[in-house]
Amino acid sequence: MATNHQISTRIKAATDVDIDMCYQCGKCTAGCVLADDMDYPSSMIMRMLQTNDEENYRKIISSEAIWLCLNCENCIGRCPKEVDIPKIMDYLRADSVKNKCVSPKAKPILSFYQSFLGTVKTSGRLSEVFMTIRFKLRTLRLWQDVSLVPSMLAKGKLKFIPESIKGKRNLKNIFKSINYK
Repeated sequence: MATNHQISTRIKAATDVDIDMCYQCGKCTAGCVLADDMDYPSSMIMRMLQTNDEENYRKIISSEAIWLCLNCENCIGRCPKEVDIPKIMDYLRADSVKNKCVSPKAKPILSFYQSFLGTVKTSGRLSEVFMTIRFKLRTLRLWQDVSLVPSMLAKGKLKFIPESIKGKRNLKNIFKSINYK
């Protein structure tokens, strides 16, 4: 994990986003639909990162907030400096997983994320059925939403055989380049 002044330097190197551009106007938080649900809203996360304090950084990567961010980019649109907070959130989520400090409240979100990527890695496309199976097995929420299946099948919303793409080798190389297991 980063130490002192290296936090902002490491974030800048990995994301090309300069956290010091944020001058704490709060427009990102004001425009965030999930700010009220976050333990640390986006403007507070930016300020905590700017302190370059290891304890603050640990709090951030252990928070639920980084997992609640929808990457909707409302914050970028409202920011006078166009600070790319979603890109920072992606980085923080990856570091949270790497350092094994994902918030317990965020575990279902991480499970969904891993189920989604695992399905795409397998066939190159999203298969709702296989993603759902992976998610249910990861979270043990086996019966949640099961009553929706008959109507989804009747409407053709669920396909049991996923489509595949050509050039799966290229796809595997992409996942390999980001060290996704």
